[in-house]
Amino acid sequence: MSSSSNTGRKVSLITCHLCRQLNRAFGLDRKSTMLCSRCGAEMHLRKPGSIARTWALVITAFIFYLPANLLPVMTVISFGEGEPDTIMSGIVSLMKGEMWVLASLVFIASFIVPLVKLIGLSYLLISVQKGSRWRPKDRTQLYRVIEAVGRWSMLDIFMMSILISLVKLGSIATIEPGAGGTFFAAVVVLTMFAAMSFDPRLIWDSMEKENG
Repeated sequence: MSSSSNTGRKVSLITCHLCRQLNRAFGLDRKSTMLCSRCGAEMHLRKPGSIARTWALVITAFIFYLPANLLPVMTVISFGEGEPDTIMSGIVSLMKGEMWVLASLVFIASFIVPLVKLIGLSYLLISVQKGSRWRPKDRTQLYRVIEAVGRWSMLDIFMMSILISLVKLGSIATIEPGAGGTFFAAVVVLTMFAAMSFDPRLIWDSMEKENG
């Protein structure tokens, strides 16, 4: 067996998710738990119910993704007139105003990134369930990217909330939030929890079977 296919479980090591301490785990199986030697947190060889919980969150996020893009995100009312804007109509308005950079940023952050995260998590789940041995390092890196991007996904909602709270000029101009914004925030939160629920160590389990 090559050293590159070694996993923590095969050499009886387990990392604490709370303090990152490496612990010895002799005789520990999937259903057993142990306490971290440094912080005392409960540890498992694999997160219990990781695949089922992650699938539930991903599927729910996919369902919410449709109304997030079809329903109005906000309505800008100026001098008593205004039309509701979805994410895509807002992007089109920015393009018509020749604000190409801003339109590109909104398109990537609000449309592409959530979809790529959902597709990426779905691919990781399917590959794990099928016992894929294809490029485990690359799949692990894909998970790390998805997890890292998640913390920036609330930027759109944060900016919208600031905009709504600041633009309160009575009859001159107001901004009213739409249902699409709520669904979009739900998609972002669900994908963040899905990334947290997925256990990337499952990617390497098939390598143990191959070399075991």
